[in-house]
Amino acid sequence: MKTPIKNIVLVHGAFADGSGWEPLFHVLTDKGFNVLVVQNPLSSLEDDVRQTNLVLDRIGGPAVLVGHSWGGAVITEAGNHPNVAALVYVAAFQPDNGESALHWIQTIEPSPESGILPPDDNGIVYHEKSNFHDGFCGDIDAKKAAFMYASQGAFYAKAFTSPITKAAWKTKPSWGCIATEDKTINPDIQRNMYGRSNTKTREIQGSHVIFMSQPELVAEVIIEAAESAAN
Repeated sequence: MKTPIKNIVLVHGAFADGSGWEPLFHVLTDKGFNVLVVQNPLSSLEDDVRQTNLVLDRIGGPAVLVGHSWGGAVITEAGNHPNVAALVYVAAFQPDNGESALHWIQTIEPSPESGILPPDDNGIVYHEKSNFHDGFCGDIDAKKAAFMYASQGAFYAKAFTSPITKAAWKTKPSWGCIATEDKTINPDIQRNMYGRSNTKTREIQGSHVIFMSQPELVAEVIIEAAESAAN
């Protein structure tokens, strides 16, 4: 076994920011990985991909690119960067060429707990307050969930409808973590996307934010990708 790839880049999704990766960051850095976290502007697919590419440039070598939720669409496009050796989807969208994240979220009726609101007058999509905890992050502390609601990113709806132009999972090895209790992206949507692409998957019991509630298990998948890509 070669030394695993040591660089990891983490890409957050909508209704969140990069700080949510902190538990996973500590698990990975304690194991000797060099981890950088992207702060997506959430203004468009193109803007988020550009920001991710800047971080991939900065990390300066082969990396495993990890995306959560909307971040899966971002890494599907940004994963074409030459420094990306492998992709890891964490309860994340994985569209094909010409598909958008919106296409996939509409393939199965949303959970009753889902609280994603229609775009406001500025074209921004927010998550509703009363069911943010149950619908988005039901297995983390309620106080933490309240802070996440208050600090959620301003996610522009046009990003959600933007089609992928070149799906990196067609040429880069891919892994996926399926959140079995997910109320935001139905677990069957995750299974359908990852099954189509022959993504290597692991089912993890938890909410949409398994990277926060089950960081050790998500880290195991990322480390598997890092070891496999090195070989």
